[in-house]
Amino acid sequence: MDWSALIAPVCVAVTLFFLVRGRIASDLVMAGGISLLVLTGSLSPKDAFSGLASPSILTIALLLVVSQGVIETGLVQWVGPALFGRARSVTVAQARLMLPVAAISAFINNTPLVAMCIPVVQDFAKRTKIAPGKLFIPLTYAATLGGVCSLIGTSTNLVVNEMWTKAGRESFQLFDIAPVGIPVALVGIGYILLAGRWLLPETGKFELANTDPRSYTVEMLVSGAPIAGKSVEAANLRGLEGLYLAEVARGDEIIAPVEPTTLLQANDRLFFVGDVASVVQLQKLRGLSPATNQVKKLGRDRFRQFLVEAVVSDTSPLLGKTLRESRFRNVYGAVVIAIARNGARIENVKLGTVVLKQGDVLLLETKEAFMNAYGSSREFLLVRRIEDSEPVRHERAPIAGLILLGVIVTATFQPFGFEMFHAALLGAGLMIATRCCTGTQARRALNVRLIFVIAGSIALGLALEKSGTAGYFAGKLVALSQGNMLATIAALYFATFVLTELLSNATAAALVFPIALQAATAETGGFDPKYAAIIVMIGASASFATPIGYQTNLMVQGPGGYRFSDYMKIGIPLGILTGAVAVTAIWLLAR
Repeated sequence: MDWSALIAPVCVAVTLFFLVRGRIASDLVMAGGISLLVLTGSLSPKDAFSGLASPSILTIALLLVVSQGVIETGLVQWVGPALFGRARSVTVAQARLMLPVAAISAFINNTPLVAMCIPVVQDFAKRTKIAPGKLFIPLTYAATLGGVCSLIGTSTNLVVNEMWTKAGRESFQLFDIAPVGIPVALVGIGYILLAGRWLLPETGKFELANTDPRSYTVEMLVSGAPIAGKSVEAANLRGLEGLYLAEVARGDEIIAPVEPTTLLQANDRLFFVGDVASVVQLQKLRGLSPATNQVKKLGRDRFRQFLVEAVVSDTSPLLGKTLRESRFRNVYGAVVIAIARNGARIENVKLGTVVLKQGDVLLLETKEAFMNAYGSSREFLLVRRIEDSEPVRHERAPIAGLILLGVIVTATFQPFGFEMFHAALLGAGLMIATRCCTGTQARRALNVRLIFVIAGSIALGLALEKSGTAGYFAGKLVALSQGNMLATIAALYFATFVLTELLSNATAAALVFPIALQAATAETGGFDPKYAAIIVMIGASASFATPIGYQTNLMVQGPGGYRFSDYMKIGIPLGILTGAVAVTAIWLLAR
């Protein structure tokens, strides 16, 4: 390597320094790094931005849209209770949680899967009376372990596959990494089941989330399965976070207090009391619908509606009037779901007969037109849209399930010459066309920052390869391992494992892959390059040791009540064990 060849590794090193510091957004750091590589002549503009046009990166974006369709239809709510069931011990609960999550994670991106599962696991923890700390790390680790069982399980696998095909090799098939990934997943799950009893904390059990001072009374109607015909406890309506079932109205009969054994029937009217965040989750439950028929009168496209909090001002024409007198729905194009006054709920009064006062907080279901018309109006002191409050389209969950199955089957068997990109493109299009998710939700799911960082990571790896840096380090690695395949693969895994805890998974994979490929094709101690690619996939996904190693680890830190050290206690041994199993599996396959 001459002095000119040092420019690229220096640019990469500077980029990595700022990524590790974390004070600047990762997409901005990556943009700066790519600019340096282009301006110094280390990469041509075409090479620098080639990742953005690559089929693998576009596949990641399309799979995010497919996952969003699964989220918006509540598909996991359909299968979650049936899969997780009930458990009498921590170990059984963890097994019932991890095995299905790992299986699903092989086909759905980890991040939206964990996001979908968090409320389901919270409910699971309450029903089984098990500390959340015993369940949430197993959730994120199971999603990670399942992701290494197929090519589409994680975006990292697709990044490596993209670099693999750019090296002039044939793309991996859907289950080419399964002979290594499945043993890794099974051993990893087994380790958590055995060691979790001692290494996972008893946190989250008695911790209370920050509560909203506004308490609403919300009336819901039992519209059918799976709520109708079950007791309150069996329907998972007992002990809801930030929410409780105050009474049940059945015809002229009022059932209060509500016992866990109370049997719910179709058309029962349930009165819940809780904060706004809890009401949002309540609106998403399958088998319940808003009790007021005014919601239906807003229009047939209920999936375009969302919840809004609006505070009545001192100049509002609503003052001194009831909702019925003000013709609220006709005038504002919104329906009042609940009212809070002075931080307390209004009891024993029907909403339509409440005389509105200054400072009343109205919880509304409405559409975008209301925000445009009254977002800055003097009629309300504050108008706030509640994030992620769109109704779940449960009736489309079977459609989303069929589309997801179609994507998996198409990617596996590749009919009509269709590859993974075609399967993802077809699946994303069908999710939007069948209204499993809207165009707005699909755009929100794309996560442009994530896509740019992943594409930029490929540019960093390409710079190391073109500058000769990858070949230099590959030679040193081969010399250090003395041409021993087992030692070389182990060193590649360890390097990737350490980097993935400091950087993003995709960046770690992009940096190590060119080194791994050249080490595999070295004249001394060379081996089948596909095993080098697979070990990089496994190592880059093994983000177990810290909460910042992978975004799903961070997502469960709050619900599980974890500290930084909790991840290290169980995650570092798991990372080492994962490496041992992966290296052994590859060694046996390559013999």
